[in-house]
Amino acid sequence: MNAYPAIKIEQYDEINAKPVLKWAGGKGMLLPQIREHLPNKLKFGAVKRYIEPFVGGGAVFFDLIKNYTFEDAYLFDVNPELIVLYNVIKNDVEDLIKELSAISEGYFRIDPSERDAFYYAYRDLYNENSKNIDANQYSRDYIARAAFTIFLNRTCFNGLYRVNSKGFFNVPVGKYKNPRILDEDNLREVSKALQCATIIQTDFSKVLDFVNDDTFVYYDPPYRPINETSFKSYAVGDFDDNEQKRLKDIFAKADSCGALQMLSNSDPTNYNPEDMFFDDLYGNYNIHRIWAKRMINSDPNGRNGVRELLITNY
Repeated sequence: MNAYPAIKIEQYDEINAKPVLKWAGGKGMLLPQIREHLPNKLKFGAVKRYIEPFVGGGAVFFDLIKNYTFEDAYLFDVNPELIVLYNVIKNDVEDLIKELSAISEGYFRIDPSERDAFYYAYRDLYNENSKNIDANQYSRDYIARAAFTIFLNRTCFNGLYRVNSKGFFNVPVGKYKNPRILDEDNLREVSKALQCATIIQTDFSKVLDFVNDDTFVYYDPPYRPINETSFKSYAVGDFDDNEQKRLKDIFAKADSCGALQMLSNSDPTNYNPEDMFFDDLYGNYNIHRIWAKRMINSDPNGRNGVRELLITNY
């Protein structure tokens, strides 16, 4: 069956949702700086629609929904597991909690020496599931799949989501004594937050189907690599410079529709002062350089601060 229709968020008095998943490139630590650069029209309550074409862990959406009211929201990603997960949380959160509770109880019931094998057994089951699903066609069969996604994310190495060229999740087990696999309260809050959202597996160009002059769009695409070790495997396929240019074309077309827009990306000048790729590409817009600390890195000594970009059309 199709995903349930979005309903207006005004049905709830208060929402205090936070990301369900740990997510490489997540914006949790950048939220204060993102808030500083939000458009005044949004701050004054005059934006009716929110669109996020690369939703990922959803940190920005969940932060905004705490403070602003939208008539509707559109959340996109090419990763089918994210779309499955968010639609399950939206539509069947209590059954998801039951499924995840059973996994969590099984994990903590066994001896710690056996938990690595428990993790790999679930990873194998996860990868045996068909990758040719239609994530936009909702099914209650996805409840178990969504529970697997959360369990693996909470127990894998560094909270990383990574797939190989065949689309198989290949992150090794993490070393946690007491991972928080189930957070019932937050899952319910996230479900409330998602009631206003239409959640679709699709390319970022879909944004043009929904933008108007009452819209705020936040783009958080796969970052342009700034060095050879930059992480780039959130999903199958490469987001190369041609894709970055195609994204800029979508940004420009949405701008012509009157949408307010913000885009995050890496700053190539961190390592090459002459690499003005984004300065040239978005030269007609406002480019803000902000300081970020990157937490997804296999080497803790490599988790250093770098400049990133916030690009706005206002």
